[in-house]
Amino acid sequence: MPKVRQFTPVLAAIGAIALALSGCSGAGGGGGSGGGHTLNVLMVNNPQMVDLQKLTADNFTKQTGIKVNYTVLPENDVRDKISQEFSSQAGQYDVATISNYEVPFYAKNGWLYPLDDFVSKDSGFDQSDILKPMTESLTADDGKLYGEPFYGESSFLMYRKDVFAAKGLTVPDNPTWQQVADLAAKVDGAQPGMRGICLRGQPGWGEVMAPLTTVANTFGGTWFTKDWKAGLNSPQWTQATTFYVNLVRAHGEAGAPQSGFTECLNDLEQGKVAMWYDATSAAGSLEASDSPVTGKIGYAQAPVVQTKSSGWLYTWAWGIQKASKHSADAWKFVSWASGKDYENLVGTKLGWARVPAGKRTSLYANPAYQQAAAAFYKQTQEAISSADPRNPGVQPRPTIGIQFVDIPEFTDLGTQVSQAISSAIAGQLSVNAALTQGQQLAEKVAAKYQSK
Repeated sequence: MPKVRQFTPVLAAIGAIALALSGCSGAGGGGGSGGGHTLNVLMVNNPQMVDLQKLTADNFTKQTGIKVNYTVLPENDVRDKISQEFSSQAGQYDVATISNYEVPFYAKNGWLYPLDDFVSKDSGFDQSDILKPMTESLTADDGKLYGEPFYGESSFLMYRKDVFAAKGLTVPDNPTWQQVADLAAKVDGAQPGMRGICLRGQPGWGEVMAPLTTVANTFGGTWFTKDWKAGLNSPQWTQATTFYVNLVRAHGEAGAPQSGFTECLNDLEQGKVAMWYDATSAAGSLEASDSPVTGKIGYAQAPVVQTKSSGWLYTWAWGIQKASKHSADAWKFVSWASGKDYENLVGTKLGWARVPAGKRTSLYANPAYQQAAAAFYKQTQEAISSADPRNPGVQPRPTIGIQFVDIPEFTDLGTQVSQAISSAIAGQLSVNAALTQGQQLAEKVAAKYQSK
């Protein structure tokens, strides 16, 4: 989370700038299909997308003659802009990064172009190579496919092996949250300026609420029971949130209320934290050849309490706006960006650890990738395969979703609740007060579904 996003995310130096405005811009805004035209792509500013931006002109554009104008924004901003753009069907953007959260209701509302015909005619794309959970998560209730994954992710625990070794400490492969909290306390201050752990605190349904919801799941909580009763003021949610807030306040990163994926990624790379629980997609950046912590990071499964696993399931995927006048060209871009050849391009040009992974079976069978991603690829596979979006907790749910509830109202609900949680992390609000606010908001949403 997102990562996931993702899950997900950006390099801080790039995120603040609207690097974004054009990766490979060229003359004209042209229409139709064929060489010399331009596509407008709106995407999140994750590291994988930044790599894509750098590689487009000399590869995709050179091969097809299609120029690409990128608009790249931080996660919260891009979600808002995509929602506005697709709901209005303005047609300004041909392609956007959407996720398995948006696909069901975007498709139902007629905002996305179905991809099945494109896939059937594009023998080189090989849909059968896409991991089944990803294809299923991007297929709507009408049985049609509406997105192609750029990368997929779950979540796991990342930690500095050298720091723990120096302290004589061991991180279990399958830790509990209490073990993580104890370890965070022991390595807090292990190096000058180093805190024990980084946990997202930045407001946003895809920011702080993503990891916190996985914690609530494994503590036994749920946003809604099977019969649509809101559960944010339950003992389980209260215990989980109190644990999370106390942990990040006692041993978490500086500026936690403003920290999201990007900030935590930078903190771990710069030696400001010893651990980080977040998206598996972060490993590619941590193990990149130019990363200051390459080879120093260990990877463990998402911490648990009552459940066997607790990692999320997420994909940043490409969706074509139904209003696009350039759907054929848009598919060429999607096919290239999510294709095997692009993975090989990243592997050979930038290093195999930076390949946008988590979507194709063939990548995990690739010896070059296995060697480059030896530190994390098996843990990533395990995290993705053990994620269960239909049963992520200890009780039945009314809809699918691990780190989100797959209903349109969750964007606003999750964001409003996240603001209260972030205030609790900042010490401006008690956990009980934050969850009381959240419960009231959740009850209003639940009422809509109880009456159906």
